[in-house]
Amino acid sequence: MEPMDIVGKTKEDASLPKATMTKIIKEMLPPDVRVARDTQDLLIECCVEFINLVSSESNEVCGREDRRTIAPEHVLKALEVLGFGEYIEDVYAAYEQHKLETVDTVRGGKCTNGAEMTEEEALAEQQRMFAEARARMNGVATAPKPPEAESSLNSQLLEPF
Repeated sequence: MEPMDIVGKTKEDASLPKATMTKIIKEMLPPDVRVARDTQDLLIECCVEFINLVSSESNEVCGREDRRTIAPEHVLKALEVLGFGEYIEDVYAAYEQHKLETVDTVRGGKCTNGAEMTEEEALAEQQRMFAEARARMNGVATAPKPPEAESSLNSQLLEPF
């Protein structure tokens, strides 16, 4: 990322990606409203300052509880301490929505959506993907294997080498 793509005074300053923030600003406004570049920069700097403020207070709340990891409840408490208590319900609702939307993500190497493979299935899938990759490297086109071919591959892989 180029230094010009990030709003911030120095490399040590916390910053946010300018393109992403500009997109967010534009999405929040009616389509017929334009925002001057210096106004966008000001809004982005305000966002950076707000994040720094909430992060710092969250860290203090966390420290007072003798914790080493900032948890969502620390952020909510920080908002209250900083005088943003009226937003806590909305922030908590957004957090709950985020948890629901990310429940199907991969965590710790295991998929949490209930579609986990057995070790044999994973090994067979890995071997199939290796074979396809070797074929692509050698310039040979391969067709995807049908499910019944995978089951015979599983039995072959279980035999000792």
